[in-house]
Amino acid sequence: MANRAKVSVVIPAHNEAERISDTVKGVVAIPEVSEIIVVDDASSDETAELARQAGAIVISLPNNMGKGGALNTGVARATGDIVALLDGDLGSSSVEARALILPVLNNKADMTIAQFPRAKKKGGFGLVKNLARAGIRHFAGLDSNAPLSGQRVMTRKVLEKVVPFASGYGVEVALTIKVAKEGFRVLEVPTRMSHAETGRDLRGFMHRGKQFVHVARVLAGCFLKYGFTRARNR
Repeated sequence: MANRAKVSVVIPAHNEAERISDTVKGVVAIPEVSEIIVVDDASSDETAELARQAGAIVISLPNNMGKGGALNTGVARATGDIVALLDGDLGSSSVEARALILPVLNNKADMTIAQFPRAKKKGGFGLVKNLARAGIRHFAGLDSNAPLSGQRVMTRKVLEKVVPFASGYGVEVALTIKVAKEGFRVLEVPTRMSHAETGRDLRGFMHRGKQFVHVARVLAGCFLKYGFTRARNR
């Protein structure tokens, strides 16, 4: 793919006033990016205005649609040959998305996924991540170190094959499986990205409980669609 390809960045955000400005500014600093779209998922804070002031095109949803719905809205507006999906809570570490963009821009991968450094505080016990990894290994034949990472960059051709995105917290797992099943090249890239981490408190366990249910739902759908046959390792 030519280096002149246009790169769009789509950022779904819900009540991210604390970090969205720095997230957008970090993306603005990436020279290859020409379009930044923030989808304000019915936030009750100043997420939309802060994103707009930082330099993003803002789409404000009247009702909360969840991450998958927000992404579907954003990518429908994106005009780039390459589309990046980033979370709104990356803060200034969003500039690290350049490490994901370049391999796709230089035709070394069809989709890249960000690997984060080791978490600074203890979170869950790995149940959601292990379930996601097992599902991706079974259906896609990939050994994934970052199965839940929402930081992705893909070609327009990949995007057209995988939309609409799954709803809820299973969107990333479903996306990886779809892309691999279509035969596209998937590359995980180490980054120094950081985001708001959940801890071992009630809120954190409730969040991971929802994740587990949503990922399990996605994998159940994969069993119905693809059957029980295990994919060959790639």
